[in-house]
Amino acid sequence: MKKLYTSILLLTYSIVSISQSIDIEPYASGFTNPVSIKHAGDNRLFIVERAGVIKIVNNDGSTNPTPFIDINTLVSNSGGERGLLGLAFHPNYLTNGFFYVNYINNNGDTVISRFVTNPPDDNTANPSTEEILLTIAQPYSNHNGGDIAFGSDGYLYIATGDGGSGGDPENRSQNLNSLLGKLLRIDVNTASGGNNYGIPSDNPFVGTANARDEIWAYGLRNPWRFSFDRQTNDIWIADVGQNDIEEINMVPITTAGVNYGWRCYEGNSAYNTTGCPDVNTITFPVSQYSHSGSGAFKCSITGGYRYRGTAQSTLSGLYFFADYCSNEIGILEYNGTTWDMSFTQQYSGNNWTAFGEDVDGEIYVAGLSSGNIFKIVDTNLSTDEFNLSSIKMYPNPTNDMVYFDNSSATNNISKIIIYNIQGTAIKTVNNTNNSSIKVSTKDLASGLYLTEITATNGKTSLKKLIIY
Repeated sequence: MKKLYTSILLLTYSIVSISQSIDIEPYASGFTNPVSIKHAGDNRLFIVERAGVIKIVNNDGSTNPTPFIDINTLVSNSGGERGLLGLAFHPNYLTNGFFYVNYINNNGDTVISRFVTNPPDDNTANPSTEEILLTIAQPYSNHNGGDIAFGSDGYLYIATGDGGSGGDPENRSQNLNSLLGKLLRIDVNTASGGNNYGIPSDNPFVGTANARDEIWAYGLRNPWRFSFDRQTNDIWIADVGQNDIEEINMVPITTAGVNYGWRCYEGNSAYNTTGCPDVNTITFPVSQYSHSGSGAFKCSITGGYRYRGTAQSTLSGLYFFADYCSNEIGILEYNGTTWDMSFTQQYSGNNWTAFGEDVDGEIYVAGLSSGNIFKIVDTNLSTDEFNLSSIKMYPNPTNDMVYFDNSSATNNISKIIIYNIQGTAIKTVNNTNNSSIKVSTKDLASGLYLTEITATNGKTSLKKLIIY
């Protein structure tokens, strides 16, 4: 049973998107404050925990017992927006073993470092291989940004917040002499100017007085996750708002020197326009939402990815993001002119903090509070052995009761068995032709469970159930 549990695709959550039905499928669990998901060019996923630990998830959903790397002693453990925040693998990682991290050190400052895995296909890396590339002083404890990624041009992009407090009191985001509130772009393959990195010659402010050469774009408040569209190379940046507006920005990778507007503008709305440039020089978001005017209360956006995998063609081109407070997953779909936005139902107990792609372009999402990793899937690709489209299992996750509703007159449910992760049956419910079945889960500990549903025709199907 355990082998079956780790190998079969099991659908749990039903989500209605703009044009098709979307599920999120539990993939791995047991993480502490996961804040990033990356791949290294192979079939492993690397899960970044805020305290300074990176763990490996294999393609069967199992997690290696030994961390890939543990740099907890280097990383601030004060919580909040500090800690180990970002991870990126060199484009030639499978040859050179180079990977890069973005963390807040024990002095409260941002550090961009390189580590080496030797050999590159090993499942552990030595913390003593650290080489610090860049350190950025942080005036406050919040708005650290923290994401890093390599573009198709081979350069490392680094997202920084405005330095913190509220309202960007020192106007650092608009200050080209500051590295805060920016998207930086550096060459990790060269070293120049006394630094352990080089400056690409086409960076927009190279040679400009009172401007840092590392800057690629500016006017960001707290970019919480950015990504590159693997098909078009467009840059997608989710920027956390100040009072009411969360925004999503997108420009081609070749568009340099973009001013995203903060603190002059929060989304499309003026915030503090004192001393600001002409509005026509600002690049405004392709989409935004408000905290209280977009359904459930929202507070903080988590950026994601545009789906470019091949296994789920109906998801192609959709951009996935999430809100930390509402526990919803958001979807942008291009209608030919503008981007339509929709939100899923709320998945309480997760607090979405990161999305990630695997090597094939499939998308995953991490819950900070739940410690769970989920995979986004199209419901039409279910591997169920009999038609479960008429059977609803909800709520999932749950903490006290789960309901099974069946509207089919031909394939009713005859039995439900709940197994723990070791494959032991811990609860069995026999059905006597009731169309609605409720099963108490109050006596079950928090965690992942396997639910086996048997139809009256004898066929079975499996779903994952999460108890929190």
